[in-house]
Order: sequence, then C-alpha cells, then structure tokens
Amino acid sequence: MSQEIEEAVKKVLEESKPRNFTQSIDVVITINDLDVNKPENRLDEEVLLPNGRGKDVTVAFIAEGELAYQAEKAGADIVIDKEKLEELGKNRPEAKKLANTYDFFVAQADLMPTVGRFLGPVLGPRKKMPKPIPASANPEVILGRLKSTVKIRVKDQPLIQSIVGSEDMTEAQIAENIDAVIDVLDRNLEQGSKQIKAMYLKTTMGPVTRVI
Repeated sequence: MSQEIEEAVKKVLEESKPRNFTQSIDVVITINDLDVNKPENRLDEEVLLPNGRGKDVTVAFIAEGELAYQAEKAGADIVIDKEKLEELGKNRPEAKKLANTYDFFVAQADLMPTVGRFLGPVLGPRKKMPKPIPASANPEVILGRLKSTVKIRVKDQPLIQSIVGSEDMTEAQIAENIDAVIDVLDRNLEQGSKQIKAMYLKTTMGPVTRVI
C-alpha cells in the first residue's frame, strides 16, 4: 500500500495551489464492518508520527516548583500552577477558552486531583485530560514527543481523520506518517487494515484525493 500512498501524496501536493501559509495534509479513513455503538469498537489512541506533524502543536504544562521552571525553560506554551488552577475553577469561560486553545495538557501527578476538580469538567468532554507525570520528569523529552503526536479517534462514525504532515515535507515522510496511522488500525481492528473501506488525502484548502 505504501507505493499507492506515496503516489497519492504526490498528486495532492501537485494539485495544491500556493497559499500564503503552509498547509497541513490530512488523511481520512473510512472503516468497514465496525459497529460504533459497541464501546469496544471505539478507538482513542495517540500516535507518534515518525517524521513529526509538520505543524506547531500547543502544550499546556500544569506543574509547580522545579518541574514548572524546567517546563517553561523547555518551551511549554503555558505553565499553570495550583493557584492558577483554582482561579480557572471559578471562571468557567476562561477555563473553556484554555481547553480550546491548547492541543495537549500534561500535569504533575500530585496535582491531578486539583486538575480533575477545577478543569475536569472542561477537559474531560474534549478528551484532553492531562497525562500525569512525576515531578522528576524531563519536560524537554515530553514536549518533543507531544509535538510529533496525533490523536486517532473512532467515536460516532466508523472513520478516522488525522493530520499526517504538511506540504513542505517530502512525499516519503508523509507516506511514512500515514503508515504509522494505519499501524494503529492493524493493532486495533479485528481484521486490521483489511477493514479499510476507503482512504482520502487532502491539504487544508485543496481538493480531496482518493488513495484506495
């Protein structure tokens, strides 16, 4: 399938009109014989793209003390301490704005109960509850990984949609990222990638290209 994918990526890039920004490339995959009414058939996973997303990712770090300092130093987009958490708990509009602004949330493990209390109601429904990490964690490593991570979900419909790169990446890099997404289906679907009904690629503002 890799050759078909690479040819489709080439077509998408060739047909993409120049824009005044770097467009993302998305893959959309529809799945056969998947009853999404059964909870066991729903999917919610994070995938590390081998060549990165090609686009910026925003990460909110919830921490105190040395971990907060190291997170800020490592380039976290925002660092939230316990006092700020409590303020957000009293200001639902601001908490919602925060939840919508950042792609990923990470929290110092001993702050998770406070996070759940004050931000759980806005992060939970958006599937953005933070990953707990120890106070001794290395924020630089965590941020580096998250900036190459995408979320793959099957919820109400038997399909997934995910960013797999940007138009300034090579065809081979984008194809390799798509293979990483397909690997998730191989691991989670009863018949693996054989259950793929159709696959499409598109740039942010470009036409849709069918792969299979």
